[in-house]
Amino acid sequence: MTSNASSPGHESTIVLHIEGMTCNHCRMAVERALLNVPGAKSAKVDLAASTAQVTFDPAKAGRDEMVRAVEEEGYRVSS
Repeated sequence: MTSNASSPGHESTIVLHIEGMTCNHCRMAVERALLNVPGAKSAKVDLAASTAQVTFDPAKAGRDEMVRAVEEEGYRVSS
């Protein structure tokens, strides 16, 4: 996990390792789910690497919210 800032109003970035994505539809579903988390600024999902890089406002969301969004789409986030 990478964090650029931890105080409210700043942006933080994390990288999630996602299991279960097999196609472009999967990638888009995960990206859409992450972008729908309140406070999410951007999400870049790499299907080949099975990762998602998410930039967000830490005053509004955190890793737990991002993981929940991915898991609600039916994918698993590994540590």
